[in-house]
Amino acid sequence: MDDRAGIPQDGAPEASPWHAGEQAIQRSIGAAERMDEVGRKVIRRFMPDQHRQFFPQLPFIVVGAVDGAGDVWATLRAGEPGFLQSPDPEHLSVQLGRVPDDPADAGMEEGAAIGLLGIELHTRRRNRLNGRVRGQSAQGFVLDVDESFGNCPQYIHVRDFSFTRAAGAPAPVAALQLPDLRLPDAGVPADSTAAVLAARRLIEDAGTFFVASYADQGARRVDVSHRGGAPGFVHLGDDGTLSVPDYAGNRFFSTLGNMLLNGRAGLVFPDFASGGLLQMSGDVEIELAPQIAAAAFAGAERLWRFRPRRIVWRAQALPLRWELRSLTL
Repeated sequence: MDDRAGIPQDGAPEASPWHAGEQAIQRSIGAAERMDEVGRKVIRRFMPDQHRQFFPQLPFIVVGAVDGAGDVWATLRAGEPGFLQSPDPEHLSVQLGRVPDDPADAGMEEGAAIGLLGIELHTRRRNRLNGRVRGQSAQGFVLDVDESFGNCPQYIHVRDFSFTRAAGAPAPVAALQLPDLRLPDAGVPADSTAAVLAARRLIEDAGTFFVASYADQGARRVDVSHRGGAPGFVHLGDDGTLSVPDYAGNRFFSTLGNMLLNGRAGLVFPDFASGGLLQMSGDVEIELAPQIAAAAFAGAERLWRFRPRRIVWRAQALPLRWELRSLTL
């Protein structure tokens, strides 16, 4: 069982743990050599025991998946703790049924590459896991592990969870497609206006969202990650474009590296009070110049702009509710 820090049987050094997009951003800050060394140590092709014990504790998992049109989606899926199990270090059993209303579901077919983020909001722990779907059925699937690595607790706000209905019970409200996030003009139907304004408020008040991305460098690699900051840290323009600061972090640049290569992303904003999910798939532009980023967002080292092309609001999608205990800034 070799991890990416290991040496193959023939003694030749392994290829870089980072793809071309990640390396480009690492080079832009003078960290490429250092991060090559770090990546070989921390990114594994198996789950360490600590991660195998962590995932079964979770009441939900964050998923990144790519649909047949190449659009990437992020979603949250819930289950009673224990719905995730690791029978061995190379596999994670995921006991989740299909959810047709979830646009990410279309990217979770047999053999598909997906990204998982296990995040425990009440302890601020998080671990990432990327791989391929095997044995997909009505009861769930098994993930073949391609990459496993941990993340620090930075910007994770502390929240306590509770279930409001059975974990497997369907959402009581159908999904709603939104045309865009632009400020509605006069004359737009009232129902549509209310939905768009509610979506804009959720984004403008958010201190947390999740972003999925992918790269087709050799085998497809899908990633999903957490983004957090002070409530209101995402700027939403009148035209519906989101601007997001990127602060100092672990320098992996998994998300930005993927965006640099294919310019696509999927975002999900949870409504922690109602269990609703605002899911979007669209196009991204990255600004790497630190002076431009810092002028827009104090302390930011980079920024990126997201223009949604497809938007889905799923009211009460989750059987979970969260209560904010404290902000982490």
